[in-house]
Amino acid sequence: MVLDTGAAHAGAPDAALAQEFVQFCVDAGVLRFGEFKTKAGRLSPYFFNAGLFDDGAKLARLAQFYAKALIASGVEFDMIFGPAYKGIPLGAALAIELSRLGLNVPFAYNRKEAKAHGEGGTLVGAPLQGRVLIVDDVMSAGTAARESIALIRAAGATPHAVAIALDRQEKATEVGPDGLVRDVDHSAVQYVQRQLGLQVCAIATLADLLQYLNAHTGAELDAHRQRVQAYRLRYGVN
Repeated sequence: MVLDTGAAHAGAPDAALAQEFVQFCVDAGVLRFGEFKTKAGRLSPYFFNAGLFDDGAKLARLAQFYAKALIASGVEFDMIFGPAYKGIPLGAALAIELSRLGLNVPFAYNRKEAKAHGEGGTLVGAPLQGRVLIVDDVMSAGTAARESIALIRAAGATPHAVAIALDRQEKATEVGPDGLVRDVDHSAVQYVQRQLGLQVCAIATLADLLQYLNAHTGAELDAHRQRVQAYRLRYGVN
């Protein structure tokens, strides 16, 4: 079954939905402010930990946000793929929510290591076919997306779109010929869109997070807003 609402192609998140999502993440403790070291070695003033969607109610509501964002985006797909590990519960929860809405789509995921017994292999669930939607939490370097794309293509299906919870809108990094890690002029999301040709649907972005901070007052939030703004000025992309 295809999710086809006749809406526009994937682009900026729905503003009201994005603000509701940011508030939900703050309330759930999934989005925190402080000083956190990223995989790229940067000191980020905020941290998004999807592992803290850790009970049935939170996961169900998260799936509702994914579904609403996808429907608003107009992204079309034939099945869902959840990359190991975080993408597995996210993809499964989204498949359940879409089924509740009357859109029953197949779901599959991968193992990190091939299974030598039983059904064997690295893929579990429905056969990969048609246009595949990859579901994950964030996209930092695009590594998981590239691995998923390779798996999907190897199975004869078409990697078509990616759904993520938060687009950090910051420069990706790469290792140069000298072995040094340096910033590049595009984000992981932009790379997936421009170089790999996939649509990307994000529930919220760093711009939405800043809008949330701008709309809430208090000395502590003011300090967080200043740090997030400074971080975006240094590492952000257009």
